[in-house]
Amino acid sequence: MSHKSDLIATDIDAYLKQHERKQLLRFITCGSVDDGKSTLIGRLLYDSKMIYEDDMAKLEADSKTVGTTGGNFDPALLTDGLKAEREQGITIDVAYRYFSTAKRKFIIADTPGHEQYTRNMATGGSSADLAVILVDARHGILTQTKRHSFIVSLLGIRHVLVAINKMDLVDFSEDKFNEICDAYRSFAVRLDLPDLHFIPISALDGDNVVDRSENTPWYSGSTLMNFLETVYIGSDRNMQDFRMPVQYVNRPNLDFRGFCGTIGSGIIRPGEEIMVLPSRQTSKVKEIVTYDGNLDEAYPPLSVTLTLEDEIDASRGDMIVRSGNVPKSRDQIDAMLVWMNEDAMVPGKTYLIKHTTQTVPGTIDSLRYKVDVNTLHREPAPALELNEIGRVSLSLSAPIHFDAYRRNRSTGAFIIVDRITNATVAAGMILDKSGDSSAKSVWDDEADSADEGSGDVSAVEAAEREARFGQKPATVLLTGLTGSGKTSIGHAIERKLFDSGRAIAVIDGESVRRGLSRDLGFSANDRSENLRRSAHLAHAINDAGLICIASFVAPAEEVRQKVGKLIGEGRFLVVHVATPIEVCRERDTKGQYAKADAGELLNFPGVTADYEPPANPDLTINAAEKSIEQCADSVIELLRENGLIK
Repeated sequence: MSHKSDLIATDIDAYLKQHERKQLLRFITCGSVDDGKSTLIGRLLYDSKMIYEDDMAKLEADSKTVGTTGGNFDPALLTDGLKAEREQGITIDVAYRYFSTAKRKFIIADTPGHEQYTRNMATGGSSADLAVILVDARHGILTQTKRHSFIVSLLGIRHVLVAINKMDLVDFSEDKFNEICDAYRSFAVRLDLPDLHFIPISALDGDNVVDRSENTPWYSGSTLMNFLETVYIGSDRNMQDFRMPVQYVNRPNLDFRGFCGTIGSGIIRPGEEIMVLPSRQTSKVKEIVTYDGNLDEAYPPLSVTLTLEDEIDASRGDMIVRSGNVPKSRDQIDAMLVWMNEDAMVPGKTYLIKHTTQTVPGTIDSLRYKVDVNTLHREPAPALELNEIGRVSLSLSAPIHFDAYRRNRSTGAFIIVDRITNATVAAGMILDKSGDSSAKSVWDDEADSADEGSGDVSAVEAAEREARFGQKPATVLLTGLTGSGKTSIGHAIERKLFDSGRAIAVIDGESVRRGLSRDLGFSANDRSENLRRSAHLAHAINDAGLICIASFVAPAEEVRQKVGKLIGEGRFLVVHVATPIEVCRERDTKGQYAKADAGELLNFPGVTADYEPPANPDLTINAAEKSIEQCADSVIELLRENGLIK
């Protein structure tokens, strides 16, 4: 722990420098009401000796008067500081605590569990690297557990630790622990949670919080503190796309002109070429100036002042980027909103949109759908009420410079402010909407479903085909970045199913483009048209009674939804091959990523165009963590679970 460092007594300057260099981990605790979030944080700080003696004495005294543990020490009182929180024994507002160990510095956000405080949970998680989701071992997965898990996925928090608490009340049952783990995994396959872990704990007694518990000899994993100190977050930040919104122009005298701001993503060095948006003027970085002296390189989240070799006009709201790597600049955006105001969202009303250092008026044109966070189903709705989440289309009075939220949280997030009350009414996460929204798509000419408007009558009934092949027809869309392993997984599935006597066909983007779509390019509209043609091909394969495995990048969520509608409900499954882009780059034998980085390949998903991960995939697999064979087995198991094969 930090207080145990020998350097404090021998060399305080060396200790302070060592403390400065520690990596910072921001994490939140969330979950349902009374799952033990505040108790866990209090126990974590208590067992790691991070509570001052005077605070400890006050906590012991308060435990006897307002505690919920029968007069014994109540760790929850450390974060539940509001009078209403202590009276009710619940968390209402987000409580932050700061501490450090010998390995890391930490900022904890204790978020409330009640449904009416969902907006507080979203606020606490907006900057978190990791989420600790508490589950009461007696009750298992509850509605609010699912709600918070969905918001964690929506906020792009990659690392999730499910702490199954109150194990002492179920006699530290291994079977109960495994049962809850399996139930959560079944739910989480529909979310984007790439790094998921489980720990059995008793927050009140400290089992597996800081020290390993003797009550769980069947558990061989790490303790909560050990996990927090060792979880790898180095690759979470976007170090490829340099983005620095200009916050202030520093002009102390005639000889100095610098642009101040916090680096949102990427790395910059003196001598490198940059571009200022929206003017698109270019120059080179002369110096990176800070209060402590000039730097050889700067990276997020440093706040710096950049001086340039040329006199370029820039002001607050502009953005400094690399010349060959620029964000989107549009006045029409699609986004997911978490509505945070008592007054309902009003489509057509003018609000203020605050994005990075830029504030522009804008209107919410339409609410495309609302998400039922309990079932993850999409529902039509006229407006969003307090704590509700939905996808909207916004029109802004001026373009903003952004990346999709999944790619870059710093330039993909915004807030909406009421112009009259100045209250923050919503938090938004930008989705990439490629192409011209005014252009009419061939999809618009389609019937409402693939079955409508078809006059073809087959001489062979679907039931006869099902009896012959011993399977139900379906299309499985394997979607992911180039190099993620989609095609390899598809052929592995084909081999396994064929060997078991199934009738199956595989189609992939490259093979379709060599024939059926050889006239198409790689713009957003051309990608959409390629997928539309392939969807009709897959539908015909399904009509013949076969299972179709389709391997496509398919970067746009809206187009994937149209494919599902065309193929038909009950016959379409989406599998997200969520292989990290770093691994995809390593597997790129054609050098496509390098060409995209150099600007030679335009509209390349993951580099020069955005890739929208599926909002609610039927299955998420990572070909970097599992072999191709294991990934194929997971997809085949998905087919079994849906009753498509026996």
